[in-house]
Amino acid sequence: MKNIEKLIQKALELQANGLVTRQIADELNVSRETVTWLLTRAKKEEVPPAPKDISVNWSSIGKSAYRMHHISIAMCDMVMDTVESTGTDIDLVVGIGLSGVPIASLIAEELNTELSVYHAYNEQHDESRLQGAFSRNFAGIKGKKCVIVDDVITTGNTMKDVINQLRSSGAKPVAITVLVDKTGSESISEVPVHALVRIVRVD
Repeated sequence: MKNIEKLIQKALELQANGLVTRQIADELNVSRETVTWLLTRAKKEEVPPAPKDISVNWSSIGKSAYRMHHISIAMCDMVMDTVESTGTDIDLVVGIGLSGVPIASLIAEELNTELSVYHAYNEQHDESRLQGAFSRNFAGIKGKKCVIVDDVITTGNTMKDVINQLRSSGAKPVAITVLVDKTGSESISEVPVHALVRIVRVD
């Protein structure tokens, strides 16, 4: 119960600082439905049943460049399984959003590739229709063979959007690597997922 109260307080604090539901969800590594539930519960309104979700806090890694470096090497090692089994080279590492970019930068350095950054839009609309954009301040994606990097896969919708946009630009997503996969997926849109931790709910 204490952990739930901490999550509620953090969600309220982020909301007070102007973050919208999707941004709060990204920061807490939970679904948007969970954020809505936390904020509703904070208002002491009639609270619907809690969503089936798991909060991921990887700040013990994120606060240390040394730890991030070693985690990125482990993630590179997993990606190399796919690279070696398919005989495909990697030209580009794509970092997703705020939390995926630092990891992607370290992985790009380790793999000696270019770096691209994808920003998810933060409007509060149907999550299944979310679309984002690739930053023009980083490497282009056209025709590149890519590894996609993020911290946590919560629903997989952002990852699907990234894959669709890469493919529509003539790029080839070869592998996905994340710290935690909350969907338990072996692949998303036929792209293999390499997670340091894969969470599978047993209900």
